[in-house]
Amino acid sequence: MEKNIKWTTNNMKKTNSKECIEFLSKEEVGKAKRFHESFDQYTITPLADLNKLAEHIGVKGVYVKDESYRFGLNAFKVLGGSFAMGKYLASKLGKDISELGYKELISDKIKKELGDITFATATDGNHGRGVAWTANKLNQKSVVYMPKGSSLTRLENIRAEGAEASITDVNYDEAVRIATDYANENNGVVIQDTAWEGYEEIPAWIMQGYGTMALESIEQLKFNEIEKPTHIFLQAGVGSLAGAVQGVFASIYGDECPTTVIVESNLADCLYKSAKAGEMKYVGGDMQTIMAGLACGEPNTIGWEVLKNHSAAFVSCPDWVAANGMRILGNPLKGDDQVISGESGAVTTGLLFELMTNPEYAEMKKDLKLDENSKILLFSTEGDTDPEVYRDIVWKGAHTK
Repeated sequence: MEKNIKWTTNNMKKTNSKECIEFLSKEEVGKAKRFHESFDQYTITPLADLNKLAEHIGVKGVYVKDESYRFGLNAFKVLGGSFAMGKYLASKLGKDISELGYKELISDKIKKELGDITFATATDGNHGRGVAWTANKLNQKSVVYMPKGSSLTRLENIRAEGAEASITDVNYDEAVRIATDYANENNGVVIQDTAWEGYEEIPAWIMQGYGTMALESIEQLKFNEIEKPTHIFLQAGVGSLAGAVQGVFASIYGDECPTTVIVESNLADCLYKSAKAGEMKYVGGDMQTIMAGLACGEPNTIGWEVLKNHSAAFVSCPDWVAANGMRILGNPLKGDDQVISGESGAVTTGLLFELMTNPEYAEMKKDLKLDENSKILLFSTEGDTDPEVYRDIVWKGAHTK
């Protein structure tokens, strides 16, 4: 199995760099943030300042947005699903989402007007749990399909939120098709964070929902007197999260946008392969990486447009990179905040550490202009969503190089 990190700079022709991020403007994403703030469970998630790690690897600063605190669900995904579901309900009512918060949507009057709605989705765990949680909070139904090899712990977490959930015998991309078929046959609504021809509106809303994280991180950095990071490392499955955060920063900072690096599992590196080829490419098979949240072989067409036009580089990482990132964040240098980060949340930390300490990747480090003045923003998108796997990696040393 491939043990080396692979990378490519973005040499693709920029086509519609301004148009592709219009839906991720501060104004539009601000609507998502205000919607999230209307939930009683909302609180801003921490931004860990890893000053000692920064000193150790020779950079100015390392900042990690810790999404393990998001709505008590241990992952960021609920931001996208909840906002898309809110926008869908608002559209059914003929209203803008800015007119409706959580309390309005669960009122007897509006519930009667909306009737019963079933939301369907496919997930490795975190997205489905977010959809199930939101449907439960909005007094609606949810049906969730998971790909082959999914964690039983994540399945039970989804069922605990009231969803009808099951593990299929197909990969993630096929599970998406099953969820879509179910919705079409049962008058349901697909809430999926990947887009394809004819299904683009809801994925765009999901990406706007993810933008809450980006706006919060900007506010937190400024509170700490940091105008903006020099670099952002973003993990990617289909590219919805990466495209959302990249789009928000590109929209706000324009030509001064931080250098953004897109990071994938080498067993599901559809964006890396697309960047190398200069056109969208797919990855098939089971994609059995420990980074379950990134095990997606078909790019989100909307996210791809954002990343193609604005990202600096694409990186393909073996599992050991994510495992090392988990150990670094979970066992910090004295004085740094601890971040309990799951497999998909920690790959960017593992990559940053390798770039700054391993001479083998000196060329990549130089091309990205990573040096003593660099201030790097990372997003730990999940906590220990599968505690047994987390302990195997962090306590017992599984998945070393």
